[in-house]
Amino acid sequence: MTPALRGHLAMLLFSVLVAGSFSLGSLVANEIAPAVLNAVRFAIAAVVVGATAVVTTGLRAQALQAPWRYVVLGGFLATYFVMMFEGLKTAPPVSTAAVFTLTPLLAAGAGYLMMRQVLTFRMAIALGMGTAGALWVIFRADVSALLAFEIGRGEAIFFIGCAAHAIYTPLVRVLNRGEPPVVFTFFTLLGSLGVLTAWAGADLWSTEWAALPAFVWLTILYVAIAASSVTFVLLQYATLRLPSSKVMAYTYLVPSWVLVWELSLGQPAPPAMIAIGVLLTVSGLALLLKE
Repeated sequence: MTPALRGHLAMLLFSVLVAGSFSLGSLVANEIAPAVLNAVRFAIAAVVVGATAVVTTGLRAQALQAPWRYVVLGGFLATYFVMMFEGLKTAPPVSTAAVFTLTPLLAAGAGYLMMRQVLTFRMAIALGMGTAGALWVIFRADVSALLAFEIGRGEAIFFIGCAAHAIYTPLVRVLNRGEPPVVFTFFTLLGSLGVLTAWAGADLWSTEWAALPAFVWLTILYVAIAASSVTFVLLQYATLRLPSSKVMAYTYLVPSWVLVWELSLGQPAPPAMIAIGVLLTVSGLALLLKE
């Protein structure tokens, strides 16, 4: 199996796990402050990834060179995740996931500015299709709302987070100095944890942890292990083997997986017309992945 193919498989699993965080996150977004939830998830994720690094590659001293790199990367990740849960307070999971599919377009721009990764004509068409599909879902298949550009508050908040995520993707390649993905992920998680601890501030101590519903803790564990520890390693693994635009192309699958998650959690199906937007995003993925 070629390195590129392993990168593609990593991102396929990434898209499934990320989709779950949208569906589960929407159920608990109003139960706990986003910065607090994410501070806890990053603490758990750091323990899991750190233990994995010790057992596998070991935590090498040279990985601590220029530690500011991890604070910068961690800041972008912290922004993305806090904005995601802020957005999920008011925006539906499928609509929020559609906003996430705008990330490839943003990542392509960031990849060009940082690494001069140039889009081909086909990739530009694919990004256009994916963006059109995302907008169709974001505006809930309502042409009048689309023409008036009546975007919801939750979607607008999450867009800020997606911009941070788009910068993070090529920045991994720029700042990585040969560290193994699991080691690089561990120190990035520590950087995020530091940023989030400062962000959450007094809310960390005022939160009534014992009074939180069991489902909140279940969601925290899911986003900490599956949607943080595992996906961060997968993303950094794939980023070192694929161009940024192809890595982020897999975000086009997220709305489809969110639909599957929503139905499996007993949520009602969205309007049938939204399927047009989902189909456009999947078509955009197919074009982006073509060699």
